[in-house]
Amino acid sequence: MNPFKVLQRLDLKSIWLLIKLCLKYPLLVWPTILATRECMAISTREYCKLHHKNGPANAFRHALWNFLIAQKCHKWNKNKQRVLKWTEKITDWHEHAFPNSDLAKKMDLHNNAIGRILFREQESHSVHHMVVLLKQKAAVSTKVDSTSDLDSLHNKLIHIVEEQ
Repeated sequence: MNPFKVLQRLDLKSIWLLIKLCLKYPLLVWPTILATRECMAISTREYCKLHHKNGPANAFRHALWNFLIAQKCHKWNKNKQRVLKWTEKITDWHEHAFPNSDLAKKMDLHNNAIGRILFREQESHSVHHMVVLLKQKAAVSTKVDSTSDLDSLHNKLIHIVEEQ
């Protein structure tokens, strides 16, 4: 992941919002970059390129990403609520800055929230433990469509396409 290539894909409004976010939480930017790199490496190791599609591997990646951001940021800032707020804000920003279809965006936001919930409940667990747990959750993730009630799936990973 090259941060400069990512920034080139953004419009001015998204860049401005990112700058404001980073100025509000400056000590959490670097651990977030590290968490993102680690998440991508783990996701690629576990699922190859499947995590770039909207299937269970993608659900795994989004939940792991949020868990890792919160975990790494918590080492820099011991205020758990502030860390979780940052994690939600930066990952929500990402979903708005790099738009998907409405359903894919809802799926990503849902799976992001699962990662934060897992951090809230299991912050002391190792990355390895979380990878194993999220792989199990991804294996039984629920396929959704535009008519699905996502509120009823609050503790499950979700996906919109089957992987091949």
